[in-house]
Amino acid sequence: MVDTTQTTTEKKLTQSDIRGVFLRSNLFQGSWNFERMQALGFCFSMVPAIRRLYPENNEARKQAIRRHLEFFNTQPFVAAPILGVTLALEEQRANGAEIDDGAINGIKVGLMGPLAGVGDPIFWGTVRPVFAALGAGIAMSGSLLGPLLFFILFNLVRLATRYYGVAYGYSKGIDIVKDMGGGFLPKTDGRASILGLFVMGALVNKWTHVNIPLVVSRITDQTAKNTLLLSRLFWTS
Repeated sequence: MVDTTQTTTEKKLTQSDIRGVFLRSNLFQGSWNFERMQALGFCFSMVPAIRRLYPENNEARKQAIRRHLEFFNTQPFVAAPILGVTLALEEQRANGAEIDDGAINGIKVGLMGPLAGVGDPIFWGTVRPVFAALGAGIAMSGSLLGPLLFFILFNLVRLATRYYGVAYGYSKGIDIVKDMGGGFLPKTDGRASILGLFVMGALVNKWTHVNIPLVVSRITDQTAKNTLLLSRLFWTS
C-alpha cells in the first residue's frame, strides 16, 4: 500500500525577512496620503514577509497585499511593534491558522491609537526637543558638533525603536496586548516626560541668563527707588 499522505513544510519568516521589514519601515511616510494615510507605507514594509509566506501569482498573496492597504495611521516610529505583531499573525495564517482579515486589521487598529498616544509625546515632545536643545547649546559656541550630535542621537533612537520594535512585536504576537495593559503605556509616557523635564531644566539653568538691574541709592537722605517701587507694587496688588 502506498502512503499518499502529503507533508507540508511549516512556513517560517527568517531574520533576513524581518530585517527587510525593518529597512522598509524607514520609508513608512514616503507614500502618506489623506485617504488612507500610512497604508501604503505599511503595505510596502510587509512585502518581504508576504513574498516569503505566500507563493507568487497566488490569490493568497494578492489578498495579503489588499489586506494591508486599509486605513492606517500612528506615530511612525511606534508602528514597528504593530508591524511585528502583523508578521506573526500572517505567519500563523499562512500555516493554516484560522485568522481572517478582520482579526488582523482589528489588531492593527486596536494598537495604532494607544501607541500613537504614547509615541507622539515621547518622540516629538521629549526626545527631539531634548536632543535639539543639547545640539543648539553646543552650536552656540560655534561648534559643528552641535547639529551633528542632534542628528546622530535622534536617529540612533529612531533606528533602535524601529528595529527592536519589529523584533519584539514578532516574538510576542498578540500577547503584546497583555504587555501593554495594566497601565504600562501611561507609566512609560510619564517616565519619559519626567526625564525630558529634568534635562530641559538643567539646560535652562546652564544656557539661560537673566539680568535684573537694581538701582539702590547711596545717599541716606534720598528715598531708595527700589523701595518706593516695591511699595507701590505691594499696595496696588
